[in-house]
Amino acid sequence: MTDCLFCRIVRGEIPARKVYEDDLVVAFHDIQPAAPVHILLIPKLHIASMADLELSHEGLMGHLMVLASRIAREQGCTDGFRTIVNTGRVGLQEVYHLHVHIVGGPQPLPPMLKH
Repeated sequence: MTDCLFCRIVRGEIPARKVYEDDLVVAFHDIQPAAPVHILLIPKLHIASMADLELSHEGLMGHLMVLASRIAREQGCTDGFRTIVNTGRVGLQEVYHLHVHIVGGPQPLPPMLKH
């Protein structure tokens, strides 16, 4: 997909403050952070959303989850962090390229967790 924002970051057409990159994924700071640590971890392969995953993506998704933990620790999130994958319009996905938010540090409690 040529006009996808995250594909353009993968290709180096748009700058990003990268914290990690390998042959499969790129991780970079969110430009509108919701917390002191807010990293986006994306596959280099364009997959529109989690709803578009197939069994062939199993290894890639495992790679993303293992790296999310490693990147969170490297960013100083030793007391914990959140991983968020928004999926589709109702799931509040804004960029239609699968991505994992790694969110850590002091932050407001999400409305769904307030009781």
